[in-house]
Amino acid sequence: MTVDRASAPVVVLRTAPERERVLADVRRAMESARWQDFITAGADLALKPNLGWDKLIPGSISAPWVVEGVIQVVRDRVGELFLVESDQVVIKVEQTLRLTGLDRLCQSYGVTWCNMSRAQTVRVQDPGRLVLRDVNLPEILTRCQLITLPLLKTHNKTTITGALKNQWGCLETLRHTYHLVLAEAITDVNCLVQPRFAVMDGTVGLEGNGPKSGIPKQMDLVLASGNLVGLDATAARIMGFDPRRIPHLNCAAEHGLGAVDGSFEVVGCQVEEVRQPFLPARHNAVSWLELVLRRSLLRRLVFHTPLFALACWGTRRYYDLWDLLVGPRLRRTSLTGSGYAAQWPPRCPES
Repeated sequence: MTVDRASAPVVVLRTAPERERVLADVRRAMESARWQDFITAGADLALKPNLGWDKLIPGSISAPWVVEGVIQVVRDRVGELFLVESDQVVIKVEQTLRLTGLDRLCQSYGVTWCNMSRAQTVRVQDPGRLVLRDVNLPEILTRCQLITLPLLKTHNKTTITGALKNQWGCLETLRHTYHLVLAEAITDVNCLVQPRFAVMDGTVGLEGNGPKSGIPKQMDLVLASGNLVGLDATAARIMGFDPRRIPHLNCAAEHGLGAVDGSFEVVGCQVEEVRQPFLPARHNAVSWLELVLRRSLLRRLVFHTPLFALACWGTRRYYDLWDLLVGPRLRRTSLTGSGYAAQWPPRCPES
């Protein structure tokens, strides 16, 4: 069945911090957004969460309840079900998988975990792409349909993360090479791996210096759509940002991945009802220095020699120190007294 992404509705629902309510609201959101129009019955299906951080900062990484809700909705209609994510240069994703408890969730529901950084890849050459003309993509995404599971959070290079940016983790570990052409690279990777549908976890968002060192913000929302651009544009408006000023959303819209505005309906809560302006992300020391070096004559020396390993070591130490100094306060503030704390494994620190 052919579906016009640009006219597909974006569903925005309020939820509440209790497991059964979140599970029910994920189902309602997916059904209202007509997820079955986008996923072929019996097809193998990959779910792509956001596990790009190995510190427990709610809102920065996918938590179990929304992921579980999606699994419950799709499992009886699809073939084999996979949970997929990739390493980063300073993060081994299995650590985050355990931190979130998603390893246990996979075991409970018979979902197969796949670290795409360690799995087979296929070379894709397409001279018609904007920047990703010759890349290796995870083989699993060539035989599975994809539902992406983004978060409602800020990003210091793209203003927001979201349904489109979440496919960044489908590229190889050294994807940071494309940081100076992010809008084009995000558009290309989405055209190449073709996510069919998105469910955004807006239960706890992340404002400030995302995608890692931000501040949790309880929002009690679940969003869903087959219009990935429209979902991200709606999320941006909820967060107080103008999607027309976010380059990768407009680039993706121009290449058929959805619409920024005008052609789709927002179902459920309207943006004005749930809008809460987010603090925008600014470059921390690591992000600022990386961009400066990429634009300098030193870029080949830093990023294409053994000096890169030293840079990764320094980046890791920066975030470890940040988590030591700031992380406990954020965990205490966001988890103490919150019903969402119950979804995190008991071993996760709350103070």
